[in-house]
Amino acid sequence: MRGNPGPAGPGLGTEAVLEYSDSDYRIVRPGSFVRCAVTGAVIPIEELRYWSAERQEAYAGPEAVLMRLRAESTAR
Repeated sequence: MRGNPGPAGPGLGTEAVLEYSDSDYRIVRPGSFVRCAVTGAVIPIEELRYWSAERQEAYAGPEAVLMRLRAESTAR
């Protein structure tokens, strides 16, 4: 996640801190959303479907995952 956890704007609540595993995540600090590691988009916790346990990052969707993988492969 980027930035400091805290209010993200009116009605969004507080940014959560999660610990990601391969098939689940653990809430380290409660909140109502996380941010996409690639786009910075707000992802409500109940809509979180994509993350990397290896990188400990959340993603807004499959497009963001592909963007991260492409950026990583061109950096090599």
